[in-house]
Amino acid sequence: MNLHQFRFVQEAIRRNLNLTETAKALHTSQPGVSKAIIELEEELGIEIFARHGKRLKRVTEPGTHVLKSIDLIMREVGNLRRIGDQYSKQDSGTLSIATTHTQARYVLPQPIARLRQAFPKVNVSLHQGSPDQVAQMLLDEVAEIGIATESLTQYADLITLPCYEWQHMLVLPVNHPLATKNDVSLEDLALEPLITYHPSFTGRTKIDQAFAARHLQPRIALEAIDSDVIKTYVRVGLGVGLLAEMAIRDDGSNNDLVAIPVGHLFGVNVARVAFKRSAYLRNFVFTFAELLSSDLTRSQIEKAMSGLLDDF
Repeated sequence: MNLHQFRFVQEAIRRNLNLTETAKALHTSQPGVSKAIIELEEELGIEIFARHGKRLKRVTEPGTHVLKSIDLIMREVGNLRRIGDQYSKQDSGTLSIATTHTQARYVLPQPIARLRQAFPKVNVSLHQGSPDQVAQMLLDEVAEIGIATESLTQYADLITLPCYEWQHMLVLPVNHPLATKNDVSLEDLALEPLITYHPSFTGRTKIDQAFAARHLQPRIALEAIDSDVIKTYVRVGLGVGLLAEMAIRDDGSNNDLVAIPVGHLFGVNVARVAFKRSAYLRNFVFTFAELLSSDLTRSQIEKAMSGLLDDF
């Protein structure tokens, strides 16, 4: 057996058992892929895939155990490459980060700038997407570290640790009647057209749950994935905005808006960092995590990656 066979099996799973697509993805021939998988099955003495003619139909029961072992082997092969890269290039390489638009726009600029100061030979590759896409990029090893508020804890193959807490802010034009109200309630907000995040982004779950708990139906006028888009539509009078506090900066760019903390209505949100379980992390990955939050240390991350710490 060899690594080529393992790659063919893994890619066949990714391509929904379509050997033609598997061959295209691996830049080889379909008969070659099929032959390699059959040879592996013959060497193991089991069928990894059930077939209908020459087509793969499903993974067999023994095949599920083989796939787990293959995933573990290929993960460790990747770790070996990263170890080699770590020690041949101690202070250079590429840090791949998967994150959401809000994190990329408002949270990461300073930590990335500080990382580049500490490691000037390290390039940063920033991948933006939904929280579920962030998780998948980590699982597919497109990225080494992920940062998001939603979804990351739902993936068993990811190690996640809390990074920082934040609350939602109600954003209004300065002349809006709620701008001068001392105690804004959910009932007040239920009467307003709301502009906020798409359901899978930036703490939207907490917003929906708060209204549901009070048996209120919010009037969602617009959903977006970008905080600047939300503020833009508030400015043109489409409604009032609910967005993350890190998107409101005291830099003069929001002087035409009033921002009111509403954590008492929607609770505290926790942004989390995530790594693929059993991944080998290079030195500058640990440094970047520590730059994200004073609560994150290399020791804590190493304990979590080794299974000795689930959270803190």
